[in-house]
Amino acid sequence: MTSLDDVVRSTERRLLRLGLMLSGSVHNAEDLVQSVLARAHRQWDRIGGLDHPEAYLRTMVVNEYLGWRRLLKNREVPLAEPLEPATYDDHGIRQAQRDATWRLLARLPRKQRAVLVLRYYEDLTDPDIAEILGVSPATVRSNAARALATLRDNLSAEEAH
Repeated sequence: MTSLDDVVRSTERRLLRLGLMLSGSVHNAEDLVQSVLARAHRQWDRIGGLDHPEAYLRTMVVNEYLGWRRLLKNREVPLAEPLEPATYDDHGIRQAQRDATWRLLARLPRKQRAVLVLRYYEDLTDPDIAEILGVSPATVRSNAARALATLRDNLSAEEAH
C-alpha cells in the first residue's frame, strides 16, 4: 500500500494545477485540493490500496469542483500569478492572453469546463474523462463540442469589440 504522504508529495503540484484550471483561482484551487486530501486521508486504507491512487485523487478533485455550490461563477477571478513561468517574451501580451483565456473559460458551464480541462490540460481520452465524470464518452464529446463552439462564439464577440 502506498502512503498518503508519498502520494501527496508526488501529486500535490499537479492536483493544484488541475484545481487552478478548473476554478480559475489559486485560493479556490488550494481549498479544493485541501478538501479532497482531507477526505482522502479519512479513506486512505481503501484509496492507498488502489493501483493508481493518483488517478483516484484527480477524479476526486474534479468531482469536488463540480459539486461545489459555494464557487459561484461571479466569484471566480483570473489568475494573478502563474504556477509555471511563461514562455512569452512580452509580459503585456502574456497577461492579456491569460486574462482573455480566463474570461472565456469562466463563461462555460462547469461540466463543459471540466471536459476541456481534462481533455486539453490533463490530456485524457474521452473514455477516461467519461469515467471521471460518470457519463458516456458520447456525452463527453457533445460537451466538448458545445464548449468549443461557445468559446469560438465568445472569442469572435471579444475580437469584434
